[in-house]
Amino acid sequence: MPTLTSHIDTESARFKSNCLDTATALESIQAIYRDLPGKSNRLSVRARVAALMDSQQSFLEFSRLAAHEVYPEAVPAAGILTGLGRVEGRDVVVIANDPAVKGGIYYPLTVKKHLRALEVALQCQLPVVYLVDSGGANLQRQDEVFPDKEHFGRIFFLQAQLSALAVPQIAVVLGPCTAGGAYIPAMADIAIMVRHQSRLYLAGPPLVKAAIGEEVDEETLGGADTHCRISGVADYLAKNDEDAIEIAKQCLASYPAAKTSNQCDATLPPRFASNELNGIATENFRQASDSHEIITRIIDDSDFDEFKALYGKTLICGFARIGGERVGIIANNGVLFSEAALKGSHFIQLCDQRRVPLLFLQNITGFMVGKRAEAEGIAKHGAKMVMAVATATVPKVTIITGGSFGAGNYAMCGRAYSPDFLFCWPTAKVAVMGGEQAAGVFRHLKRASQETEAITQRYQEQSDALYGSARLWDDGIIPPSETRDVLIRCFSILASRPEQSRRHGIFRM
Repeated sequence: MPTLTSHIDTESARFKSNCLDTATALESIQAIYRDLPGKSNRLSVRARVAALMDSQQSFLEFSRLAAHEVYPEAVPAAGILTGLGRVEGRDVVVIANDPAVKGGIYYPLTVKKHLRALEVALQCQLPVVYLVDSGGANLQRQDEVFPDKEHFGRIFFLQAQLSALAVPQIAVVLGPCTAGGAYIPAMADIAIMVRHQSRLYLAGPPLVKAAIGEEVDEETLGGADTHCRISGVADYLAKNDEDAIEIAKQCLASYPAAKTSNQCDATLPPRFASNELNGIATENFRQASDSHEIITRIIDDSDFDEFKALYGKTLICGFARIGGERVGIIANNGVLFSEAALKGSHFIQLCDQRRVPLLFLQNITGFMVGKRAEAEGIAKHGAKMVMAVATATVPKVTIITGGSFGAGNYAMCGRAYSPDFLFCWPTAKVAVMGGEQAAGVFRHLKRASQETEAITQRYQEQSDALYGSARLWDDGIIPPSETRDVLIRCFSILASRPEQSRRHGIFRM
């Protein structure tokens, strides 16, 4: 069984340095929240979510660093809080607008984050609770949030898809709900509004005046009393935030109980401490760390049944349990050669056939290049693995622990291959290639040294985990020591995901 000695302490110190930027970003978000004005009679967005949860520990937040340093102005967490929580004993997706951030309006990344949460709900068929408090679309960026397929209108499209699958949706309107945003509660199964606080209308009083010349106040036009007593748009009238959230919990409890996973009642923790993972995290991609060290610290009892252990050794494959759920693990241990790609394709097909979920642990510089590799058919063998990943119908979770470069990102189930969940360690790097390699390509094209230095710097900045997480390339950055807890939560939820029919494309021989 693998062991670590002084290496743990050395790499732990380096890990703390690598995490500095991420920690600084989180602190800046917290500072912004402290400085934002609030209203004494209304809860903050995080207090609302906490009141909804069975326990604060049950909430797994998505993309907390979304929009960090993306826009000229600060937009902490993209102005919306999303994640998985346990409410009345069942897992739900929570989507909560933050009115303290620009009135809860939708920036492009706000829309993207909202849509990602709905995708999770759709994939796993989980109930959705909306805590609505938003001024609607950012009108100054209307071309980035309104007309395209993945823009604001897609929210209502996915709501309709969820409804067609009989997935519960409960909307709690805790503030303004304007224009297209009014369709969020209107398309939910249940809508709750707060007296003298909620507002719901397709056009506010100024626009009504401009459009048809009618003068009307906000309360009469779209207040809670109007929609609960006259229009029937809302179903429940609440006294305040706490009362509205309590009504939402009671409504959720009235739905039939959700299916539960088949995990074992008793699970043994890993034989090695999870906090040692902080010492295994490294940014030295030229010298690959042994992924066995990661695996033994996240699986039950550190009991790993390795598949083809003597063949294609730069890719580790095998079976284990995480939180009692049986999973197939694929982890990088170096560059992908033809043998490793074939081994990975074989293992993925086995898991798909046996209905075993897949966990990808990414730390990959890519596929092997060169005369010999090309003659061996690395392109077609790599294509087999990419095909297997793309067509596997079992649940998939990806953790990027180190490098994620080139086609290695694809073969190891990067974002483009729709893993059900994807998280990064702070040491993660995602790019088409490393900065030094990119600069080498431009030097070959006889670019000036000053230009190649700028390219190297740009690649280093854009491949950083914080840069990617701010743009929602992942579902969040997690400390390595929390990897097992996050995986237990994810695989427990995915255990009740509806099965999909198996299908495969053409594997070139």
